[in-house]
Amino acid sequence: MLKSPPSSPERRRAMPVEPVTPAIDFERDLADAERAAVARPDDPGAALRLAECRLYCGQVAQALEGVRALESLTWSQPEWLLRVAEFHVHGGQHEAAWRCHERVLALCPDDPDAHYAAASSCVALGRMDQADQLYQRVIALRPDDYDAWQNRSTLRRQTPEANHVEQMRYVLGHLDADDDGQVPVNYALGKELEDLGEYDAAFGHYQAGAEARRRRLSYDVATDESVMHRITTTFDADWVKQASEGSDVPGPVFVMGLPRTGTTLVERMLSAHPDVASLGETNTLLYALVHAAGPHDNREQLFSRIPGIDLPALGERYRTATRGYGHDAPLLVDKAPLNILYLGLILKAMPGARVIHLRRHPLDACFAMYKTLFRMGYPFSYRFQDVGRYYLAYHRLMAHWRAVLPGRFLDVDYEALVTDTEPQLRRLLDGAGLDWDPGCMDFHRQATPTATASAAQVRRPVYSDSVGRWRRYERQLAPLAAKLRQEGVDC
Repeated sequence: MLKSPPSSPERRRAMPVEPVTPAIDFERDLADAERAAVARPDDPGAALRLAECRLYCGQVAQALEGVRALESLTWSQPEWLLRVAEFHVHGGQHEAAWRCHERVLALCPDDPDAHYAAASSCVALGRMDQADQLYQRVIALRPDDYDAWQNRSTLRRQTPEANHVEQMRYVLGHLDADDDGQVPVNYALGKELEDLGEYDAAFGHYQAGAEARRRRLSYDVATDESVMHRITTTFDADWVKQASEGSDVPGPVFVMGLPRTGTTLVERMLSAHPDVASLGETNTLLYALVHAAGPHDNREQLFSRIPGIDLPALGERYRTATRGYGHDAPLLVDKAPLNILYLGLILKAMPGARVIHLRRHPLDACFAMYKTLFRMGYPFSYRFQDVGRYYLAYHRLMAHWRAVLPGRFLDVDYEALVTDTEPQLRRLLDGAGLDWDPGCMDFHRQATPTATASAAQVRRPVYSDSVGRWRRYERQLAPLAAKLRQEGVDC
């Protein structure tokens, strides 16, 4: 049995709710890591720490090169090889991660953590049948790995002939009320019951899972509200007029919006174009921003320092880092949904960038987030009071960006995209500065990886059955709808 590898339930549950942005001096930590790597040349931990610090400092090419070298050195050390694979995943190198996972499976054929990690790679690579078999093997080897149960439920639409509802009801009936398994099992049951059209029962399980998850988090939505308000007062019309601008070199394309609003769909459509490659959901911009702003304790402090940073240097640091991923395409896509917070900075630091913002019906957007179990990030999504308040803050923020940056970004409505696809796709490509290519209509045939919550859905052709899904839960969503309408949101 591997000792607490990255894929173990204990480590998964210990992960923070948001990607860590250390309140440290990136350059100082890089220097420390370089010294440690020299002093301990045979220590994989020192090598991984050096790669991590290089990633934070925008030295992406060097970080990936170091990890590839470490992969060779740890080829017969499964615990370290799993950590190398984890780094590959964070670097968007999913084929490399699968190579490591396949090797670990060969070394540890009966280890559930090895199978779990390999299944995650298969999901990213679109190998859903293989992922299903691997998750089944995890469950056989370790029946109480309830994350595997939940992940398995997301791989396909369940049917009356093939589902796991009764198994999971049995499991849930034997779990203690405070067992961590309450979270994934309830989410899995909610998803499968929704597939089967049992909407009231599905909602009950979504609600139980979300509440159990929320109780385990230390989060106050007021913090996010305060941050978004600070953005609107800091990056006002005067700032837009006075702030220096970076190079107007074309690109990249930033795709952003709330999670579960169609950002992955748009990313896949764009990356089906022969002139485009996708970076996926990268933290490259955030790392460049933190590097420029210096150590900080929280996001509010970070934003308080931004007005004084060198925006042209920020843009160049970001571009240098993204070139390190090794893509040859002329245009890159960065699909980090919450780059909405940095929209003004993006367009000043990189005025040649294109920004595409996804919108979705407010109740569909809010409910889609609520019923998704995010492994990291989006802690506002587990209570409707938090979801509603966050949505209103986001709504005000986007209205602000439209006011101070008129015509500088393209709003795309998810509903129009999936019901009137070709005209909307032409508009989308034009907004990204690209010529029409019919291959973008066949985005679902791409073999390129995707590691978002929509990984299974975007392997299908365009479908519209998610439009208006909130109506199946109209009674349960009535208080949220009333709050949004009271604040002027049309829903």
